[in-house]
Amino acid sequence: MQITEVRAVQPATPNAPRDWRTQLGQILVRVETDGSLHGYGVGGGGAAGIHVIETVLRDLLIGRDAREVEQLHTEMCRHTCFYGRSGLVVMALSGVDLALWDLRGKAAGKPVARLLDPNVEMSRPVPTYLTVFDEHETEAALSAGHHAVKLHVERFGTPPRVAALADLVKRARDKLGDRGELMIDAFAKWDVASTLQVAAAIQRERVAWLEEPLPPDDFAGYRQLVLQSPIVIAGGEHEYLASGFRHLVDSRLHAVLQPDVNWCGGLTTLIEVYRMAQEANLRVCPHRGCEPFALHAIAALDQQPLAESGRRWFNCLDGAPRIENGHVFVPDRPGFGVDVDPHIWT
Repeated sequence: MQITEVRAVQPATPNAPRDWRTQLGQILVRVETDGSLHGYGVGGGGAAGIHVIETVLRDLLIGRDAREVEQLHTEMCRHTCFYGRSGLVVMALSGVDLALWDLRGKAAGKPVARLLDPNVEMSRPVPTYLTVFDEHETEAALSAGHHAVKLHVERFGTPPRVAALADLVKRARDKLGDRGELMIDAFAKWDVASTLQVAAAIQRERVAWLEEPLPPDDFAGYRQLVLQSPIVIAGGEHEYLASGFRHLVDSRLHAVLQPDVNWCGGLTTLIEVYRMAQEANLRVCPHRGCEPFALHAIAALDQQPLAESGRRWFNCLDGAPRIENGHVFVPDRPGFGVDVDPHIWT
């Protein structure tokens, strides 16, 4: 199964957030082979990522055996290590890695989840949580069948308005009841002092984790939070490759790791994160886990499966799973189980 072409395109996303996710853009990757099979993946980096894929990575991959996924991942990382150990290059590389895994599944006639665990129960629904911004969206999530929500609290400012934030968390907990799982996402807007203030103010509300309160490279701050915060710290959405997660794991900076499979290095990296986390007794909860590329790993590898709601504005994948009554099913089709309108490549 020889690789004959590697292509990437940035699909239109008119309802995307007006921030770097749109300015750079999520990209679709297609890896073609000398047979009838081709694989799809999603990465990041916009026009810059496309340039990396269609020049450096394409030249490396043309003529290679697409089945050698792990070896090709290693070579792509080595080939770009002088300028791409994190950030845009790895985000682009992630889409290529996912396309190769999609090809591996299609060649075997199996969904990727079965490649990861032959005994995975494809019919078992995966519980989900919805990221929400206020109590009204919390009510809508509960009405839709969700039993877990994550409050995005960036709007409370830097430093945060602690009393107002704590009031929102309490109201959300009241609506969820005793059994519902409640998480907080600070979007890396706080410092250690304000994080500890918030944690103290909301600890009675049984918050499962406090996500990314500090910038991702504030390792000293996270070390302090691990020792002092009464609420579990989560992060890793903006970390890259196994080496980056190895530092988080060895330093015990997060109790919950949240790799984004479309950015962190693809499925090959996500598998390594699960392995490291299992050895260290840490939880993994991938970013945007309801999207098909992470969902297969959650179903096959996760001891506490929980999938985050995906991007509503990224809707170019045909066959992407839908959340129903707070759960999502893994596509039981070869590869990741998705397809793309062929006109997107013209």
